Amino acid sequence: MAVNKLFGTRINQVLIFFSGLIIIVSAVLVYYSILRGIYGRFDTSEILPDSNIIEDFLFGKEPEVAILYSKYTENMLPIGSTWLNDNISTWKKFLGDQKLKFEIISDQDIEAGKHYQYKLIVLPGTKSISDKEAMQLKKYLEKGGSVFATGGIGSYSNDGKWRGWEYLNQVFGLQFSHEIKPDEYSKIHTVCGSLPITANIPTGFPLKVATWDRPMAVEVLDPRTTQVSFWYNYRMDDGLVREEIKKSAGIAYGNFSRGRFMWMGFELNSIIGVQEDYIFFERLFSNSIKWLLYSPIAYVRDWPTGFEAAAVISPVISENTENINNLLPIIKDEGVSATFFVNPELAEKNREVIKNISTYGEIAALVDIGYLASVNDKYNKLNSYSEQLNKLISAKEKLEKISGSSVSGFLPYYGLFDNNTLNSVIKANYKYVFTDSLTDRSVPKTIIRGDKRIVSMTKTARDDFEIIRDFGLSLPEFQFYTYQEDLDRVLFEGGMYVFKLHNDYQCRSDYVDVVKDVIKDLKKKKFWITTATEIQKWYEKRDYIEIKTDRRGKTRVAIKVSNPGVETINNLVIDLDLNDFAKNIAIGSELIGTKSASVKHNPGSQMVYLFVDDLTPGESRQYYVDYDRVEF
Repeated sequence: MAVNKLFGTRINQVLIFFSGLIIIVSAVLVYYSILRGIYGRFDTSEILPDSNIIEDFLFGKEPEVAILYSKYTENMLPIGSTWLNDNISTWKKFLGDQKLKFEIISDQDIEAGKHYQYKLIVLPGTKSISDKEAMQLKKYLEKGGSVFATGGIGSYSNDGKWRGWEYLNQVFGLQFSHEIKPDEYSKIHTVCGSLPITANIPTGFPLKVATWDRPMAVEVLDPRTTQVSFWYNYRMDDGLVREEIKKSAGIAYGNFSRGRFMWMGFELNSIIGVQEDYIFFERLFSNSIKWLLYSPIAYVRDWPTGFEAAAVISPVISENTENINNLLPIIKDEGVSATFFVNPELAEKNREVIKNISTYGEIAALVDIGYLASVNDKYNKLNSYSEQLNKLISAKEKLEKISGSSVSGFLPYYGLFDNNTLNSVIKANYKYVFTDSLTDRSVPKTIIRGDKRIVSMTKTARDDFEIIRDFGLSLPEFQFYTYQEDLDRVLFEGGMYVFKLHNDYQCRSDYVDVVKDVIKDLKKKKFWITTATEIQKWYEKRDYIEIKTDRRGKTRVAIKVSNPGVETINNLVIDLDLNDFAKNIAIGSELIGTKSASVKHNPGSQMVYLFVDDLTPGESRQYYVDYDRVEF
């Protein structure tokens, strides 16, 4: 014990020691609590600096991505060709946009095993690789690395001899189908929805790909590989829809042993079109990189929980109104609702019929707003804004008075509309417009005009005019098979199937039973069968949702959900791909008082489903998803 001579007090050194120890322990516990609050569950070893962390701090972080500049491939090109160099320059730009550091490596680097330090290896148009290179890339994947490849990877040896599609088959689980011939300047490439790779890209979006590099189509053979897109265009190409879609994959991703791969049958330089094409392709690229680097991806599905796609039964009422009575019992027996498009002049002549069918779903307006005068005309001869507005207001008033129900949608008589139409339907207080015009997706599109919105829905399948009138299919089994082909295509895309009928054709007594078969098939395949108004309401809310995700530590993902819209959102389901095999999922929030969300997760899987309710206008919530890793 020491004595303080100045003040005459005694200092207890033991007390000082234990007081200091308590302060240190308390500080450690507070620090641990702070780390736990930020990073969730973690091992002590994860927060202690190792040699790699110290080197990264002192000298900067090493690149995680390597781009192969394959001299073996370049040697196959015509003398003076800049094709490979141009492709690699594009890769540099795209990776730079993702804020990723990268290095250029050679064939010899891979042969010598110098590529294992990278998390992702890019193989742009790498047709030629050596046997040793092929083996090293396989080993890299087996150890958990990721590969992003384009074109006919490994189809030639290092000395330019044809090797075949063995590498594509063995490593990626793909079978070569055919090349896209440059008969056309570009080819439509349809992207499927409800996948982590296609998050925030409209389902059925048709990328425009130039054909000068002869893009490839393949067939997915292995369950470890997922088809993302297809080249087949049902509007223009021949063949059986289901088979042609299977044989025309242009993008696929999957696993090889512990590693991951992304494959595209075209080069990045091949994407052409308008600004929207580039925007959505950049999202596709960004999602692909995130998936390959094991970053979390979150998105809202196109349809409510439990449904893989949607369907709208849309009869168009013509002069022979008696045929609609053949359809109504089927609608009732199957327990579904339809959207009936009715011309207001026809409705005035058949008031009782229209009032009756309104009890089987909803009434929408069929309005003549102009037409295409001849095939040689460059512009559609649609009515002026004032004419369209007057017709739309009049149609709405008449149909609502006759049916006794609200009318919120309309179909142009000739299937065409313009900007005047959009302004008119908004002014006339319609909520959606149906059209036969071809659009850039198989799901509805929200169109914004100032502070107003209108939902556009397009024809996504062949109707009875084409199947019965144009194709001449009079046998019901052939009619059903043709409808089913389009139904399966829309299901594969995850889009909206529009089952458009007319009194004079599919509603005839000798054909109408096909409608029952189609409805049963839609139910069996988990389609959400509903009215166009319900679709419009769903999309009006869904399109306002904003989601941001980032990883906080090795086993915590932060997800922010915002509603900048004007209506409260319920029954929201968010698909969160952790990009990690997980168990013991728990959800928490940063702020006390945050409304809770529930989660669904199958132990050992990567997907987590968040169920959010009562998200009010202007509200944002941040959740933390914590989990334990499943080691294999």
